[in-house]
Amino acid sequence: MTLRTLDSLGSLTGKRVLVRCDLNVPLKDGVITDDGRVRASLATINALVTQGARVILLSHLGRPDGAPDPQYSLEPVALRLSELLGKPVAFAGDTVGVSARETVDSLADGDVALLENLRFNAAETSKNEDERASFAAQLAEFGDAFVSDGFGVVHRKQASVYELASALPSAAGLLIAAELDVLEKLTENPARPYTVVLGGSKVSDKLGVIGHLLPKVDTLLIGGGMLFTFLAAQGFRVGGSLLESDQIDTVKGYLAEAKERGIRIVLPTDVVVASKFGADAEHTITSAESIEETPFGQTGLGLDIGPETGAEFARIIAESKTVFWNGPMGVFELAPFAEGTRAVAEALTRVDGLGVVGGGDSAAAVRALGFSDDQFGHISTGGGASLEFLEGKRLPGLEVLGW
Repeated sequence: MTLRTLDSLGSLTGKRVLVRCDLNVPLKDGVITDDGRVRASLATINALVTQGARVILLSHLGRPDGAPDPQYSLEPVALRLSELLGKPVAFAGDTVGVSARETVDSLADGDVALLENLRFNAAETSKNEDERASFAAQLAEFGDAFVSDGFGVVHRKQASVYELASALPSAAGLLIAAELDVLEKLTENPARPYTVVLGGSKVSDKLGVIGHLLPKVDTLLIGGGMLFTFLAAQGFRVGGSLLESDQIDTVKGYLAEAKERGIRIVLPTDVVVASKFGADAEHTITSAESIEETPFGQTGLGLDIGPETGAEFARIIAESKTVFWNGPMGVFELAPFAEGTRAVAEALTRVDGLGVVGGGDSAAAVRALGFSDDQFGHISTGGGASLEFLEGKRLPGLEVLGW
């Protein structure tokens, strides 16, 4: 099967095209703090506008629990879209109600509208297929065709992702096509050396990726909160650091498998240990094997990789031809514990090949630390979707598009 792309829909001039985007952006006091996902949606929107389609955008934002909640309104996103597109974006105050109908009916060729948060309707994320299908049918009444372009949700069976794609002639947008092109380069004959950098808080979130990628990579770099479970698996004490004791045996298995396959798993040699979780915490740098020997003893918290490790990770990354990175190296939101993540991000900008930032917290981190998107080979818009793809899982939002 081949993924259906925009060309498969034929001429869209004058057609009403529903587009499922992922406009789930962070907001603070009603202001977007990172518009990366909005900008990532522009290519498909502009392509449809150029064709003269009447574009109706759909998205979720946050977790409003199936009912309207003003703090999760998409109205700020409509305003930002208007700025980026250089033209008005009509905003409907509901999803399938009177406002949505009036907004859609008022569109002319080349116009763009955004409907209110899909998750204000509980049926969007319902476990009941009939409820999802009913909601999808209501949405489908607004359109002549459907374009799925929210890569960050294609691993979810949700009404606007799965059922809606069956209710109308459907295809993948340019963003999804671009994401898949990059992910296939990471899994099918990647240029070598191939390095994967994994961080984030929990090793359990990454076990499937580790297991699936171990036979494919040359080097695996481990940072973030998950590193302490790896250290514990090697017999080191980790103080009050994040530790998933129930995963230690699994990690031991991966360490043994990597050794057997001749694959390097590189763990930090030094870490930044703090007295508490906070930007004002006392902190010190210590070797990875002596975390409990700091002044903070058994309560010390490891909150970042150390400078020695950051330099070593950077060297390995810069010498690689293919790099995939998912998960910060430390608590980058707090300045004293951001340097490990900064070192990895900076090294990724120097990759002579394909350097991929794997979405989610990693994408947020590089932008928060002052890097621009064009410094990297690719910044994914879907952390969870990227990981599940790399785990070898089938993604329902792609399968329904013929993939």
